[in-house]
Amino acid sequence: MQRILQRGEIEAIDQINFPRIRLPEAGSLFAERAARLRQLAEGNPIADYILFVARLVDAQHQALATLPAPVLPEAAIALAQQHSMPLLPAADHLDPAWLQVLDTMLTRLEGEHGLPAPLQPLLGALREMPQAEREAVAKRLLQKEVAARDVGMAPFVMAALQVVFTQRAAQLRTGDVPYTEPASICPVCASEPVASVLRIGGKANGHRYLHCGTCCTEWHMVRVKCSHCESTKGIQYQGVEGAGDVVTAETCSECGSYRKVVNQEKDPMAEPLADDLASLMLDLLMSETPFKRASTNPLLYVAFAEEQAEGDQALVDPAAE
Repeated sequence: MQRILQRGEIEAIDQINFPRIRLPEAGSLFAERAARLRQLAEGNPIADYILFVARLVDAQHQALATLPAPVLPEAAIALAQQHSMPLLPAADHLDPAWLQVLDTMLTRLEGEHGLPAPLQPLLGALREMPQAEREAVAKRLLQKEVAARDVGMAPFVMAALQVVFTQRAAQLRTGDVPYTEPASICPVCASEPVASVLRIGGKANGHRYLHCGTCCTEWHMVRVKCSHCESTKGIQYQGVEGAGDVVTAETCSECGSYRKVVNQEKDPMAEPLADDLASLMLDLLMSETPFKRASTNPLLYVAFAEEQAEGDQALVDPAAE
């Protein structure tokens, strides 16, 4: 006798056939991200900022190579698995190694020519900041309690944290990662996704993953759900007219939020954080709508496009093209 499967049963069966979790490839992730940023900078209204972030990501790649393998807190992981909680919430599991990473990155960036002059005092201030104050800034950023005085330092601190959390996530096994609720936060570090990505290649082909802005883990979420409130109602997609549809804004009328979708089916080189950062024009246009961005890009803080692209720009539905 046959019966109709319900939505949850279909998802459960489907997840047997493709990865539910994609852990970061730490050895190549930052190098590939930097390369993508440089590609996206060409002709972009915020090209200077994108190139600065590419150098910041280069520094992440270099700092990662200096780190020893992390020791995973097995007891904390076991407890999280037992209660179906995120394994290592970032704000509660700060690895002191991030301070070493920050110093390594600052040394690299201080030696870089062409960094924007306004950033130089920030590098010096971070270099001289006491450890306790650095840790306080890091916790505020991870808890989304960003004070005005932290804004300038935010991308440097978040970049250093991203290195250690990504390295730690890369040491896990996919089977270590439990099913967690809500599904809109990272099951490894409990951070928010920076964007979602439609992947190509292998068993992940054609599936959507949310990409963590802190540890770079990706976890599957079906396309029909809002990546913020998980509603299946009122989902629409908007993009910049004439800019293609590699990056679109997924809007949800239920929660009033949007988050970008990066589509590798349209560009195989697309990378969630890089393409999110480089599509600031879409954010500017979305600011004229009722929808609010669901989560921020950890490496973006003062990049506002002062130049408008030539010609009128409008939000369009890619599906209608």
